[in-house]
Amino acid sequence: MAERTPPTPELLDLTIDNITPNTIRINSQCEDTRLRYLMERLVTHLHDFARETRLSTAEWAAAVEFLTRTGQTCSDVRQEFILLSDVLGLSLLVDAVNHPKPASCTEGSVLGPFHTHDAPAVGAGGVLSADPAGEPLLVLCTVRDRDGRPIPDVKVDIWETDASGHYDVQHADRGGPSERGVMRSDADGAFWFKAITPVSYPIPTDGPVGKLLQKLGRHPWRPAHMHFMLEKPGWDHLITAVYVRGDPYEKTDAVFGVKQSLIVDLEPVDEVTAVKYGVEPESKVLRQEFVLASEKETAELRDKNALEAMRSLGLSMKLVDHLPVPDLD
Repeated sequence: MAERTPPTPELLDLTIDNITPNTIRINSQCEDTRLRYLMERLVTHLHDFARETRLSTAEWAAAVEFLTRTGQTCSDVRQEFILLSDVLGLSLLVDAVNHPKPASCTEGSVLGPFHTHDAPAVGAGGVLSADPAGEPLLVLCTVRDRDGRPIPDVKVDIWETDASGHYDVQHADRGGPSERGVMRSDADGAFWFKAITPVSYPIPTDGPVGKLLQKLGRHPWRPAHMHFMLEKPGWDHLITAVYVRGDPYEKTDAVFGVKQSLIVDLEPVDEVTAVKYGVEPESKVLRQEFVLASEKETAELRDKNALEAMRSLGLSMKLVDHLPVPDLD
């Protein structure tokens, strides 16, 4: 016997003004309250955008073609949709909403489109880059909690470009990962490695996102930086980066990733440090302390921020699994 499905709401005589509530009525059959809410807001904002801008058929078709080409540009080593999210400021916004930082914690930044999952495990003092054109850099880091206590055995994923400003996956002859590594903090919360000094570079301009920036009159450049991703059960997942002070693109990052607290100074290696870590005296050193929040601290702050934001919008909401849904009780 065929399973009966609930009757579909009948559509009204559709017009510019009532297409939105009709679409929402049809979508409201979904039992997942969060998905239902997301779709309601998405449809509302999309329809309002089309009405407000009087979106033309040609512009709509161009947008569909743009998104199609964005998807076609994606590959296992290039995520053009993440790049699109980055240049629209959405990536940083989503991270800020989902990973708010209590006072004194290290702020997050964008993941970017060039993170991979094949970075090799690197021991203390390991070398992340074999690029002979790169300027040697010693990187000394610690991971601590808000009270200054070291956090051991934190998985730290690190990646940067080569001296030419390209990630390894951007080279057609890539034989394997380079300028990448995965480390673990030691009992004192420390980890250190040898790399090369980050350089400024443009995001890819050969794809649809790059062409969009050209149409908008925006430059594609990112300031010199190094990516870090830190994770350990019980601690809030941190995706961040450190940016070299004084870079010409420090205040105009194409993907909105720079925050003042993440800007660092590179200093000359002193003689004692050079001997201790086995680096050349002409090297530079980057010193960085990462301060992590616990998952509990971040969850509580995220919930508090969410409820305050909903109240400021005049919305009656409740949280389900830390995500807002309409409070219909």
